[in-house]
Amino acid sequence: MESNQAQKKFPLALVADGLQSPANVGSLFRVCEAFGIEKIYFCNSRINFDSPRLKKTARNTQDNVPFSIEANTLDKVKELKKKGYTIVSLEITNSSQSIELLETIAPYKIALIVGNEQEGISEDVLKFSDICTHIQMFGINSSMNVVQASSNANTIINKFYTSKK
Repeated sequence: MESNQAQKKFPLALVADGLQSPANVGSLFRVCEAFGIEKIYFCNSRINFDSPRLKKTARNTQDNVPFSIEANTLDKVKELKKKGYTIVSLEITNSSQSIELLETIAPYKIALIVGNEQEGISEDVLKFSDICTHIQMFGINSSMNVVQASSNANTIINKFYTSKK
């Protein structure tokens, strides 16, 4: 089933720091396509893009979302920063704030960083980030699946790109 809605792209890039699981990569393509993310940067990863599991979970969205493979996450984030992106890491830290409480981010070009399935976002990238944000959780678990967490890009899109100012 296809949507009748007009396609949109937002100045929101997703940087995946060390993502490994083919199922997560495929699902990430699907989430990013659904939310109009401009590009995915897969950094510090070895991904088999011919994986049947990746293709099954992506449901052909890997053909619709621009992406690149980058050797070093911190180098890519520094490059995006030079291009005017605000670097937002989605990770629970001692100083992170709830994603719902984020204040206006200017100039609206955002690079959202998500981390490895086991280790999260590397410490060097967290230190370089302009903002660290987290998803408010109320259970005893301290983390979410990377794709479920990435779905919160929709919160950023609604807050900074589609809300009426």
